Amino acid sequence: MMEKKVVIAGGTGFIGQYLKEKFTEDGYKVFIISRRSPNIQWEDEPGILKALEDAEVLINLAGKSVDCRYNEKNKREIFRSRTQTTEILGNALLKCENPPALWLNSSTATIYRHAEDRPMTEEGGEIGSGFSVEVAKEWEKYFFGFDLPKTRQAALRIAIVLGPDGGVMGPFKNLVKFGLGGHQGPGNQKFSWIHIEDLHQIMLFLMEREDLSGVFNCSAPNPVDNRKLMELLRKNMNMKWGLPSPKWMLEMGAVFIKTETELILKSRWVLPERLLKEGYTFRYPQLNQALENILQKNN
Repeated sequence: MMEKKVVIAGGTGFIGQYLKEKFTEDGYKVFIISRRSPNIQWEDEPGILKALEDAEVLINLAGKSVDCRYNEKNKREIFRSRTQTTEILGNALLKCENPPALWLNSSTATIYRHAEDRPMTEEGGEIGSGFSVEVAKEWEKYFFGFDLPKTRQAALRIAIVLGPDGGVMGPFKNLVKFGLGGHQGPGNQKFSWIHIEDLHQIMLFLMEREDLSGVFNCSAPNPVDNRKLMELLRKNMNMKWGLPSPKWMLEMGAVFIKTETELILKSRWVLPERLLKEGYTFRYPQLNQALENILQKNN
């Protein structure tokens, strides 16, 4: 019996490691492509081809973190780390005799405009402007630029991923813990999010549904505003109060910790219209459920 294989590119981060554990539990042999040894290196074309042959799915999460200052050097690396890796994978798939039936490529819900007036869906959403949006557009352009007759392609416009072992939960918990768990900026900016287990389940759903391809918003169906987010964090961490952070303070702090305020202040109001229409059922549709689950695991 042939072993079940999955390939995760850029799989050393907290999402990739979570997926590796889950797929391993399901009996898959998991191959990781990354810059770090002992994984398959990006320069190792024979190793990449060998991993991809007869694999069920390729999941590409590769890309430099956007949690940095947007100077020219970082901007170039953010672009390059997404487009170059996507190109390497697409070219490798073209050379495979029996490539994966499905290629899931990371994208971002940040591709939509700052939205406080209405939610953004795959069909009715408006693409925004600015550096982060240009990155997302170029990423998807490279991905869908490949004509792969044996491989379905789906771009996952992923919202902010919440999980117990990494991502944004650490910084958010620290804010609450040190008494800064009030709203950030105006507080009415929307926060679209997804529990990491739902992201995993969506991938399994798309593996099963051979009729589905294209763009999918990977976000829980019930986004909240920033005020509600911080209120629920305080509630789940038993903190009765938290000082708010005005925009000027966030801008000063962002310079100090070498990040950008866009990560907090942009209003991301994204709904998973296609997934809901196709029958996907979220394990964690409500933020309070997700936070309870994650914070229990951290305790």
